[in-house]
Amino acid sequence: MEYKLIRSSRRTISIEIKPDLTVVVRAPRRAPEREIERIVAGKEAWIHKHLEKMRIKKEQLEESGEMPLSAEQIRELVMRAKEYIPERVRYYAGIMGVSYGRITIRKQKTLWGSCSAKGNLNFNCLLMLTPEDVIDYVVVHELCHRKQMNHSKAFWKEVGRVLPDYNERRKKLRAEGKLLRM
Repeated sequence: MEYKLIRSSRRTISIEIKPDLTVVVRAPRRAPEREIERIVAGKEAWIHKHLEKMRIKKEQLEESGEMPLSAEQIRELVMRAKEYIPERVRYYAGIMGVSYGRITIRKQKTLWGSCSAKGNLNFNCLLMLTPEDVIDYVVVHELCHRKQMNHSKAFWKEVGRVLPDYNERRKKLRAEGKLLRM
């Protein structure tokens, strides 16, 4: 099986299927070549299954005319998000009376936002492709974790106190999200 090997200071071996259908194996610098080949051979069925899934997804995107964002487009979204989202965080944090730590913007595969126990906030740059009310929903959602680090009734009550229409915004995010993550 053909793959690109990347060695680094990591501790484990991982296998990734890229959208261009290349297989990337990441391994610790000192991992023996034989061990890497053994693991890749053991995962061959998984690799072929995911290569096929990725190939089908790529064909569907090409047929629909919707291609994934380029690196330049993602950089542009990150820059726009770094200007816009911290402003919204400051605004809502003031209303809610909460503090926060560092704000990080990047492209994430599954999350729209997150809040660490230290109060650091992470946001997905793809939010910039959604309406402003959806961005505000994600900002408020993450700031509410500064009061409730869970999704309990008390958490959702806090979200509703700030955004009474949060459920509509949440539905919009789910609908938009399915399209954006293709």
